[in-house]
Amino acid sequence: MTNFNVLLFDEFETLDAFGPAGIIGKMQNTYNLEYYSIDGGTVLSSQHVSVNTRSVLDIDRNIRSILLIPGGMGTRKLIDDNVFISKLNELSQNSEFVLTVCTGSVLLAKTGLLQGLAATSNKRAFNWVCSNAPDVDWIKNARWVNDGKYYTSSGVTAGMDMTVGFICDIHGDKIALDVCDCVEYIWCRDKNNDPFAVQ
Repeated sequence: MTNFNVLLFDEFETLDAFGPAGIIGKMQNTYNLEYYSIDGGTVLSSQHVSVNTRSVLDIDRNIRSILLIPGGMGTRKLIDDNVFISKLNELSQNSEFVLTVCTGSVLLAKTGLLQGLAATSNKRAFNWVCSNAPDVDWIKNARWVNDGKYYTSSGVTAGMDMTVGFICDIHGDKIALDVCDCVEYIWCRDKNNDPFAVQ
C-alpha cells in the first residue's frame, strides 16, 4: 500500500485537491489517501470547504508515498514563506512521485527541485508563475507535464487529467480507463494540448 499524501493550506483550490483525490480514492487497494498541512488542524479552502488535517510531522517516512500539491490563492502568500518552502522541499524529496495542480507548481519550483526541468501551470496565472520561477522550462501549451518523478498540471480540472495520466503511466491503460469509467470521467488524454493556453 502506498500513501497518497495531499498537502493542504488555507485558500487552496478545492477541486485542485479533491478532483485528483476522487480519482485516486477509487484505487483503495493501492493507495491510502491522507490529508496534511504544515501544523495540522482545520484548513479552509477558497470555496470555504473545511478539512481536518494531520501535521506533516506525522508522515511516516518508512511508507512509500506520493505527494499532491494543489494550487489556489493561498499560493500567493506561501511562495515567500521560507518555512513552508523548506518543509515542502523535504517532503518532495522523500516522496516517490510529486504531483502538482494549478499554481501548486510554483510552490514546488520555489524549492529548487524543478530547476532545469519541464513543467506547466494554470494559464490564467502563467506569467506570474514564470516570473517567480524563471529557472524552470515552463510549457504553456501543455495540459500536464511529466519530467522524472514530477508531474505538473494546468489549472483546476487539468489535475484530474494529470492524475489519470499518472495512473496510466504507473499502472497501465486498462486500469486508468477503468477508473475513468467508475467515476464517469471523460479523460483528456493529450497532455500536450491545453485549450485554455490560447487566451
